[in-house]
Amino acid sequence: MQNNLKFIRKLPIPQELKEQYPLKAEFAAKKTERDAEIADIFTGKDDRLILIIGPCSADREDAVIDYICRIAELQEKVKDKILFIPRIYTNKPRTTGDGYKGMVHQPNPNGVEDMLEGIIAIRRLHTRAIEETGLFCADEMLYPENYRYLSDLLSYVAVGARSVENQQHRLVSSGIDVPVGMKNPTGGDISVMLNSITAAQHSHTFLYRGWECVSSGNPLSHAILRGYVNKHGESLPNYHFEDLMSLYKEYSARKLQNMALIVDTNHANSGKKYLEQERICKEVLHACRHSNEIKSYVKGFMIESYIEDGCQKIGEGVYGKSITDPCLGWEKTERLVYDIANLL
Repeated sequence: MQNNLKFIRKLPIPQELKEQYPLKAEFAAKKTERDAEIADIFTGKDDRLILIIGPCSADREDAVIDYICRIAELQEKVKDKILFIPRIYTNKPRTTGDGYKGMVHQPNPNGVEDMLEGIIAIRRLHTRAIEETGLFCADEMLYPENYRYLSDLLSYVAVGARSVENQQHRLVSSGIDVPVGMKNPTGGDISVMLNSITAAQHSHTFLYRGWECVSSGNPLSHAILRGYVNKHGESLPNYHFEDLMSLYKEYSARKLQNMALIVDTNHANSGKKYLEQERICKEVLHACRHSNEIKSYVKGFMIESYIEDGCQKIGEGVYGKSITDPCLGWEKTERLVYDIANLL
């Protein structure tokens, strides 16, 4: 009988990797403090704005660390109004399954796939970012079983548009103790996103990594609007005033805990026209000024930003330029952050 699935090698369990590549105790204590700050924004105790900001994909360690060091310096200048959660997205969903799937698959985008080196590389990158900048980062939970490799490092988790209806993502999210953002699906059905938030906020018993687990529910699970694609394949936004009000009403009717929204300024909201991210941020802030309801639940933005504008193909080798979706370069990013701070 033909075997279509080849088992290459057994990978270390998360606890083993954490012991080999530990986070220093002093930073573990700082993470507790930072997580409390972030939670206060989502629960309304702190009125600062969150920016989940960084490259579309973390492609190379040196450029990502360089970028986050710049963000850390900028954080000090706007800390009274904005709290940064840098994006270190180490696994990437692919619409057709082809293309670069992130550092967890290929630590070197120009090299071969190597999942063992991948899980080591992503843990090393997240740990290095924390210890060199003092900032605690976000990653996308593309593979729920891989979350435990980074569970002691992450201060924010995103569930993507292609994963948000998946039961395993929802149940694992219910056992995570930092904010988990649920994106609306690519088709735009808001009820799918709200169902996912509802599931994540409840307790569940489920199978996870070979264990029977029980979760207590995640009260910081919340919504991310990222735009959608219609039946003709056209990208359409869902960040306009009417969209925000409509979601507010549907969200309120669910009577969920800590109603909160992050607006993704790229993807279908921008039609992948990355320069539109600046305008989108300002339009949403304008809506906040005109509606107390919108202001009460918009907690921040997700912005794709790197050192150089735009994107490149793998192998071109431009330092700090995205190899997946196009991003705002550093000069535009810095200007946008100051503009947002001045509008708050």
